Amino acid sequence: MSDVKILLVDDHDIVRDGIRALLDNEVGFNIVAEAENGVEALEACDKHDVQLVVMDINMPEMDGIEATEKIKEKHPDIKFLALTMMDEDEHIRKMIKAGASGYILKSSDKDEFVDAITAILNGRHYFSEDTTKRVMMDLVQSSAPKDEPDPSQITPREREVLKLIVDQYTNQQIADELNISIRTVDAHRRNLLDKTEAKNTAGLVTYAIKHDLVDIE
Repeated sequence: MSDVKILLVDDHDIVRDGIRALLDNEVGFNIVAEAENGVEALEACDKHDVQLVVMDINMPEMDGIEATEKIKEKHPDIKFLALTMMDEDEHIRKMIKAGASGYILKSSDKDEFVDAITAILNGRHYFSEDTTKRVMMDLVQSSAPKDEPDPSQITPREREVLKLIVDQYTNQQIADELNISIRTVDAHRRNLLDKTEAKNTAGLVTYAIKHDLVDIE
């Protein structure tokens, strides 16, 4: 299997150098390009066959949120891991909405970076433990819009599937856990997306937490 091609995006050289130092000797990872802002990130994704972007949020010219949205429009298969600071809760939510599959603190060590990238490449989400509780609790406490889909539409079986999605199970793992086919899992996932009006898995996770459909430890 070929190496995963990674783009590093951060406006601080020292941050990019630090991440490169952590990942350079990691088998299976290949940092193919770097960018200092969202504009350069767009250009890099057009030029290189990028599979995963490690994206800073606050940057000049074009921030990580806008860059993620624009890159997702042109390259929907590229996955994103957001780089965050402890005080970026609101921006983190916007990054997830834009298409990021998770976030990690800039102070994270090598093991957490590898775990985060591996999880995202395997179709799961990864949220840094240090900031997850604050963001998730804020989502739980926020009031849902009046026109938001009613959670009572979701069947008991769909709730089981939703809980496993939130727990970062893959479709195959959900199928094995519930003793159903992957095709049935896909059908439940589509129904959940329709009923919640979510655009992606991150939207399902957000909806589940806001409506207290899953337990947060």
